[in-house]
This record gives sequence, C-alpha cells and structure tokens, in this order.
Amino acid sequence: MTRAFADWLALREPADAAARAPDLVEPLRRRLAGTPRAVIHDLGSGTGSMGRWLAPRLSGPQHWIMYDRDAYLLERAMSGMVDTAADSAPVTVEARERDIARLTAADLAGACLITASALLDMLTAEEVERVVAACAGAGCPVLFTVSVIGRVELTPPDPLDADLAEAFNAHQRRTAGGRRLLGPDAVDATAAAFGRHGVTVRVRPSPWRLGADRADLISEWLRGWLDAACEQRPELAGPAAEYARRRLADAADGRLDVVVGHHDLLANCE
Repeated sequence: MTRAFADWLALREPADAAARAPDLVEPLRRRLAGTPRAVIHDLGSGTGSMGRWLAPRLSGPQHWIMYDRDAYLLERAMSGMVDTAADSAPVTVEARERDIARLTAADLAGACLITASALLDMLTAEEVERVVAACAGAGCPVLFTVSVIGRVELTPPDPLDADLAEAFNAHQRRTAGGRRLLGPDAVDATAAAFGRHGVTVRVRPSPWRLGADRADLISEWLRGWLDAACEQRPELAGPAAEYARRRLADAADGRLDVVVGHHDLLANCE
C-alpha cells in the first residue's frame, strides 16, 4: 500500500506544482533573504514534492528536515530531493520518522520556515490545534499548500455529479480509527487556530485544473473519488458504475475536464 501511495503522489506531483499559489512565495523570499542557512521543516513530506517545488524557488543555502511516519516514503523523499537553490546555493536534507501531530515547538526550534502539502484535510480538529500551536511557538513563517476545500467541477456536467461530490465530502469528514477528520473544513479550522494565537494568515486558491494532458491523473483521481463516495453512501454504487464507465471513457478520449478546489495558506509572514 505504501508503494501504491508513493505512485499516487508521483502522479499528482505535477498538478500540485502547477496549482500552488506563486504569490505566496514572494513574501517568503523577502523574509528569508540574507539568512545564512534557512532551516525548513516539512511536515508529512511523503515523497518530498514540496521540497522539490519550493527549494529551487528560494535563494541561499537551505537545510530541509522532512517528517513522515513512513520510512519508505522518507527514503523516496531523500533520494529525490534537489541539491541546489535558485541561486545555485547548496540544499541539504535530513529525515525524521515522526508523527507530525505530536510535534511541539521545541521540535521545531530554529526553524526559518515550516511547510506542508496536501496534509491539513487528513487531520482532526485536535491535531490541527496541536500542529498550529507548535508552528506558532516556533515563531517562523508557515506555508501549507494544496488542501482540499470540497469543491469539484467536471465538464461536461452530469446529473450525478452533485450527489457524488456531497458523498465524497462527507467521507472526507468521516470518523476513522476514532479520529474525526476535518476534510474540506481543514483550511478554515487552521486559519482560525492561527488567529487564536495572534498569527496573521493569507489564503489563496490553488485548484487543480485537469484536462486532456492529465487524463491519467483524472482517471486515477476519479476512481478514488467514486470509491470514497460509494463507501460513504452505498446506494450510489449502482448508478456510479455506469457513471464511471462514461466518465473514464471521456477522460481517455480527452473529453473530460476537472477542476478540484484547494487552498494554500501562508501564516506569520508579513
């Protein structure tokens, strides 16, 4: 399952890179300018896509500390990390196999920047509170990108789209293993948590815009979207089977466009 998840992360990486809000990077460049060695903590790194995207957009020496609970994913992240910044300064990396929801401000001491990608919607309200408390205590900028917000648009539209989207969003908010996930409510919850710590936040849209050139990603995303919706509402399984046949055929022929809404959040970076 870990290898399958790593393959999914690799498939979505170009779409994530294209989606992230570029105007949130410029304040980070200004904030980090002149830093002798920027120490960047990346939470829930997966295979390291955030580092590969951001490190070449920042200047100066950087040291990335990547956190994940999965050793295999961390190995992939380490081996795939870039080694130079925008100005050819060196970029180094280390891995820490940890549960990011249990990190404290002490764990993040000395950080110049804290990042994450596609993470917040997989957390509970309590976990978001702990992560935000740790980040606020670290006293540095925080960039969390590509968090789902519960909005999906498929073109051409289909009468079943709305029911499936509603079921999927409910699945994102499900209770799993005793944990009630925030799903599409995560960005708002995170912004509110930072506000309670007196930390200013900027939020920008970062949607996937998928067309014929991303047909492979559309197909894989669609299968997962439908599986989750039908798990949440089993009565949708019958109509969803025919829906899947139509939609996957359209995707394969380049006739299906998909917009998946996300938001990026930048905190503590004036």
